[in-house]
Amino acid sequence: MKNRILGNGGLEVSAIGLGCMGLSFGYGPATDKQEAIKLLRNAFEAGITFFDTAECYGPFTNEELLGEALVPFRDKVVIATKFGFEDGNSKKGLDSSPARIRTVAEASLKRLKTDYIDLFYQHRVDPNTPIEEVAGTIQDLIKEGKIRHWGLSEAGAATIRRAHAVQPLTALQSEYSLFFREPEQEIIPTLEELGIGFVPFSPLGKGFLTGAINEATKFDPTDFRNTVPRFTEENRKANQVLVDLVKGIAAVKQASPAQIALAWLLAQKPWIVPIPGTTKLHRLQENIGAVGIQLNDAELKDIETALKDIQIVGARYSEQLQNRVGK
Repeated sequence: MKNRILGNGGLEVSAIGLGCMGLSFGYGPATDKQEAIKLLRNAFEAGITFFDTAECYGPFTNEELLGEALVPFRDKVVIATKFGFEDGNSKKGLDSSPARIRTVAEASLKRLKTDYIDLFYQHRVDPNTPIEEVAGTIQDLIKEGKIRHWGLSEAGAATIRRAHAVQPLTALQSEYSLFFREPEQEIIPTLEELGIGFVPFSPLGKGFLTGAINEATKFDPTDFRNTVPRFTEENRKANQVLVDLVKGIAAVKQASPAQIALAWLLAQKPWIVPIPGTTKLHRLQENIGAVGIQLNDAELKDIETALKDIQIVGARYSEQLQNRVGK
């Protein structure tokens, strides 16, 4: 496994991290606890040192899972978690008040069985709490040794600048993949200018870029993709053209579609660290294999040219969730 640096503060992590949400939340029933612990420890043994969670994944159970799984090698891993929802429940409103941030920090430390959080993200920008106030609270927590780095998730460029001016940001976590390229317009140039790392979640397009999903796929009733316009049966069929492109490149490179999607992200900037999630050991190993795949300039240019002719159909979020991003 190769390493990368997030932000000017020098946070070193594995070039691919592990998004842990799906082990407990969001994509159907939670993974059996012992199986999940086994997967997390296998990830570490395979070279992954960057693990992403949040208090609202469960709520709370995902942090508890990571705390138990990673405690034997806590000093060798980077754990990222998040605050920002009322009572830690993503179905409720946003709350990044200073008191709430402190409450979450203390509770997360206990659940994660640690005395410091490597990377603490604001999960979504709270319109009721000025970002300067959020940054000031984080600054105090850093001085107290409870937080080492901080970041934002799905924030807009203006908010990133305001937050960074008070307490330098180490990373932004937002959606970015061949399936969703909007960050290229304003976000990535802003991060590059300010020296902030980028941690793309859903780097495999919520599983779509693996080639394992088509218009006939049926999701578990509790799977949040049922609420995503881009994942209607009709839109999955229309967007299959992108998967066909990725599959074609994968065949030439003797790789899997998922590996090509991740290798493409890694090739965009040296400070981009995708965090694909999985509940399956063979998928974990497949994702890690992307680090060894190099897309040269000619191949990247060919992909760029091909993408110009592909129109992605459907929004990436329901209207309610979309209202929480880009602020």
